[in-house]
Amino acid sequence: MIKPGSFAIVGAAESTDIGTVPHLSSVGLAIDGAVNALNDAGLKASDIDGLTVGHLPVGNIAQQLGIFPRWVDGTSIGGCSWIYHLRSAIAAINADYCSTVLIVYGESGRSHGRRPCAYDVGQPGSIEEQFDIAYAGANLSATLFGQPLVRYMATHGLTEAQIAMVPVVQREWAAQNPRAKLKTPATVEEVLASPMIAWPIRRAMTCLVSDAGGAMIVTSAERARDFPTKPVYVLGSGSAMENGGCSPAGTRNPMEPDMIRTSGRDAFASAGVTHDDIDHMMIYDAFAFNPIFGLEGLGFVPVGESGRFIEEGHTRPGGKLPMNTNGGGLAYAHSGAYGMLCMLEAVRQMRGEAAAQVPGAKTSLVHGWGGFWSACATVIFSNERP
Repeated sequence: MIKPGSFAIVGAAESTDIGTVPHLSSVGLAIDGAVNALNDAGLKASDIDGLTVGHLPVGNIAQQLGIFPRWVDGTSIGGCSWIYHLRSAIAAINADYCSTVLIVYGESGRSHGRRPCAYDVGQPGSIEEQFDIAYAGANLSATLFGQPLVRYMATHGLTEAQIAMVPVVQREWAAQNPRAKLKTPATVEEVLASPMIAWPIRRAMTCLVSDAGGAMIVTSAERARDFPTKPVYVLGSGSAMENGGCSPAGTRNPMEPDMIRTSGRDAFASAGVTHDDIDHMMIYDAFAFNPIFGLEGLGFVPVGESGRFIEEGHTRPGGKLPMNTNGGGLAYAHSGAYGMLCMLEAVRQMRGEAAAQVPGAKTSLVHGWGGFWSACATVIFSNERP
């Protein structure tokens, strides 16, 4: 097992602009974010010998940046791909396949629409299209995700008002962030009055559609001493896969996905920390109920109690477990795959550079998923090396 803190983030940056960026394609956003991360670390493209890219062709990005990598990874498992890439990059450096890995993300989800990628599911001829979607009602994210949510509400008593509290709280964080899209405070009543998408999911409970890019650079903790940036150490990580893509059929327990527990358990075990050690959290929020499932699956809250936990204010500014402090996918930005932006906010928090900085935060847990309860990945960061 890799010792906690043996690897560190030495460069991290978003694209120069996010939100609506019509002059850049997905590739352009990825390149912009990558160049910003290289500048952040004080590196040239020739200093990079490992490269990972999600959804976009890794060879195209290498060519555009002028990188000739010894090791690459183009795994695409949805929105958590880049969290998974960080885990793979650490394994590759540990195996001496490379020494410095650039992890790249870019997606013009708003201005140019989602591009074809290796992760597209539910398409003609796919397993989902042939056998599952016809029985699910529609191949729409809100429809598919809403099915276990409705069952969860009936089983555990989660209310629509408690779901609405998630975007209400995240607007409070976004109000402190100049780059956030939705900075105006919202009330539960306003969220519940927003247009219905697929009951009980309303528009204000659904993520933004944005353009964004970003990148991170990881290397050994020993090499991290030579960089101008404050290193952010990777304590541990985990990942898991539940089914093949965008269908509820392959999930063993949609109300309590086993993949979340597996990913979180491995991350805590490899990090050597406990839940009480976590000062800050980023949970991928394509929908308002994702943090509800995430808090329970990761073991922070007993099953059935996350709605009340958020309603009581524990994740809001000043709460005991600050969560989604950039505003999240619901209020900050969400271009279709959000995992990189989750990690970048965690890095900012660990550096003490976040717009809504959590005072004294020393650890941050990031959790993301992809597809319909398909895959997930978890990483725990710290600004102190054990």
